[in-house]
Amino acid sequence: MGLDRLTDQVDKESRDLAILEAVIESGPIGIVRLAEETGIAEHKVRYSLRMLEDDELVEPTPQGAVPADNIDERIAAINEGIDDLVAQLTELRGLTPSVEPAESGQ
Repeated sequence: MGLDRLTDQVDKESRDLAILEAVIESGPIGIVRLAEETGIAEHKVRYSLRMLEDDELVEPTPQGAVPADNIDERIAAINEGIDDLVAQLTELRGLTPSVEPAESGQ
């Protein structure tokens, strides 16, 4: 049912948020230092930074990535989106059919 894809996407989003947190706490910060501080491979840091830039959450500078000027508002929007997803998943869980356990052949 695509749960593996959903799990992979949640893992990627979690990585992006770890990178965002490091940028907020330590910016300006470059790829190598982000990889060291987060334990995330450099190629994944680079990809996450690109996604965070596309989402206008971080901005590149010659000294490294820095958080966007309105980062507090954007984080609030992210948290609202997560709350909405949790509600949707809770509703989906309630729609999942229940199945009786199979009886043993005895």
